[in-house]
Amino acid sequence: MGSTGTVLRELRGAQKSAKGVSLYSRYVNRPAGRVLAAGAYRAGLTPNQVTLISALFTYGAVASVALVEPSWTLAVLVYAALAVGFAFDSADGQLARLTGRGGPDGEWLDHVVDCGKLLLVHTAVLISFYRFGELPSEAWLLLPLGFQLAAVVTFCAGLLREHLGKAAASARGPSWAAAPATPVSRVRAVALLPADYGVFCLVFLLLGAPGAFRAGYAVLAVVHTLFLAAFLAKWFRELKALRAG
Repeated sequence: MGSTGTVLRELRGAQKSAKGVSLYSRYVNRPAGRVLAAGAYRAGLTPNQVTLISALFTYGAVASVALVEPSWTLAVLVYAALAVGFAFDSADGQLARLTGRGGPDGEWLDHVVDCGKLLLVHTAVLISFYRFGELPSEAWLLLPLGFQLAAVVTFCAGLLREHLGKAAASARGPSWAAAPATPVSRVRAVALLPADYGVFCLVFLLLGAPGAFRAGYAVLAVVHTLFLAAFLAKWFRELKALRAG
């Protein structure tokens, strides 16, 4: 087992492409995940165990949102747990690529945890609104449901786009499966920031100020809905082009 520095260098060489990744994931979450992956490797953990650690942090934070009255202390603790959970979510894949121990079971587990996270975080906000929020109107209770719909459809449609695209390209032969690399766009990486889960987690730092939290959460809900519409149109065009080509 190499030194931590050696492991970090190997992890840097095993990174996924930065294409389609926001600046937060590229420069904050992935580097943090790399450090956690190195620690997990040194500790002898498997990628699936790292996934479960990610779930422990994330689901613990989500449960706290639903069960504990909002405060500034809660805000800091929830954000910290969500951020650490997201970093471990990056670490499991990096560890799998480093060790060659990844597989369909690990990918399945990772996606199940991610899907549960998206469902539960907005459910927790709904419960918090109902239990603790002095809402201007009961219509605010619909907001987490709409945000949840946008988040889950984006997640599922993105997974389907990836897997159906790979299957279609593979069926056409090596020339389609090995698409030419395209340069990483810094502008796109900046534009994707509002849709990044790590940026979404920042809104929980406002839990101590319920009005500010509602406003920030509502803005992000609108932004994610707009991104969903754009993503769906883009992914549909891409899959249609694969069929037509």
